[in-house]
Amino acid sequence: MVQPPQALLFDVGGVLIDVDFARVLAAWAPYSALPPDELRRRFGVDEAYRRHERGELAAEAYFAHVADTLQLTATPAQIEAGWNTIFGPEIVATRRWLQQAARRRPCHLFSNTNASHAREWLRRYPELVASVERLFLSHEMGLRKPEPAAFARVCDTLELAPGALLFFDDLAENVAAAQEAGLQAVQVGSPADVEAALRAAGLV
Repeated sequence: MVQPPQALLFDVGGVLIDVDFARVLAAWAPYSALPPDELRRRFGVDEAYRRHERGELAAEAYFAHVADTLQLTATPAQIEAGWNTIFGPEIVATRRWLQQAARRRPCHLFSNTNASHAREWLRRYPELVASVERLFLSHEMGLRKPEPAAFARVCDTLELAPGALLFFDDLAENVAAAQEAGLQAVQVGSPADVEAALRAAGLV
């Protein structure tokens, strides 16, 4: 029998905030002679990206890597401005389900992010940030999903067994890794997925 969750853990991008790297590439495109298809082909979650999200690679170094990879003539400030266009509107319906659940169980955020992005969404979505108790941010932890150690760190910090946590993420690999680590985990494609899981757990 699945135990009732004692705390809830929410991913940010794709679950609570709309994110789209197409906006980022569109913002960078004027600074590159490469065609849009080539920008899309060259940009991705490479080792530099992962190191940046773990806080191992500073923004200045990461943006230099991006400029070299995409042949950008932009300044670091222009690259960062484009980088932060990733964020679209808040997914308000999901945030409201989180707020309802927070009346019954502690809610926390667990995000693969970086210092620049974190500053941006912490500033832009204050109601969301105020709705949770703890922030687990990859660039501060030195760990990122789907690394098993990242989930272990969250559980240790909260002093909870993995099975006591209900985790929501939009990426299948992160959900699978969380389940492998012993967490209850739900892949989120829409607010309805969050609602269904919370109702099943008796939290709304």
